[in-house]
Amino acid sequence: MSRAEGTTVSPEQLIAEARKAFFTVFAFLAIVWLVQLANAARDYGLARDYGVSSGDVGSLPHVLSAPFLHWSWAHIESNSGPLFVFGFLAAYRGVARFLGLSLLVALTSGTAVWLLEQGDAVTVGASGLVYGYFAYVVVRGLFDRHLIDTLIGLVMAASFAYLLTTAVPGTPGVSWLGHLGGLVGGLAGAWLFRDRGARPETAPALATAAAARAPKRRSAPSTPAGHPRADLHKELDDLGLL
Repeated sequence: MSRAEGTTVSPEQLIAEARKAFFTVFAFLAIVWLVQLANAARDYGLARDYGVSSGDVGSLPHVLSAPFLHWSWAHIESNSGPLFVFGFLAAYRGVARFLGLSLLVALTSGTAVWLLEQGDAVTVGASGLVYGYFAYVVVRGLFDRHLIDTLIGLVMAASFAYLLTTAVPGTPGVSWLGHLGGLVGGLAGAWLFRDRGARPETAPALATAAAARAPKRRSAPSTPAGHPRADLHKELDDLGLL
């Protein structure tokens, strides 16, 4: 059941949206792997050229390209499974919202690296998106007041809580700043993209209240046909003046 605009989503609509989400996330993952093929063929030159370098103004736009790039086959393999699972769970209630969330998380994750990373390391990888989707899935149900999504969030939080250990300072071999920035973006996205519509159970009451507040229209006095002022009375009634 969707809270948006106080409407109820039918099972058929939900299945159609979930199917759309599946193919969207699958296509995104396929693009990431195609980019990896080109990247590996160039001895990972794409990662060096389009990754995020801390403090380098020229690499700031690369916050949008870095999630598509990886440093090795092991790197992309470790990201692919969580990216698909959390991506699908983040997208199955609305692909447009998912795309907005993806942009937000890419910006927060990449910007955190660009602003705060020490040294001259170049950071790439989809793990920032993974952490953003994870945070979004965990808390979305609370903001949307949706029982099923809340239960999904609890299961994901209990099953993958260990992910948080690589989003704290001092984690070797990973960009913990990118992970932390992704988490922040996912939490912010759950709030920004929450359903703002009237709750379904209150919608009829609101409609009844609105009808009660509507001005009552008096019935026009009946005028016999053939009366000299019958036409005038009809026009005034049509204008709401009688």
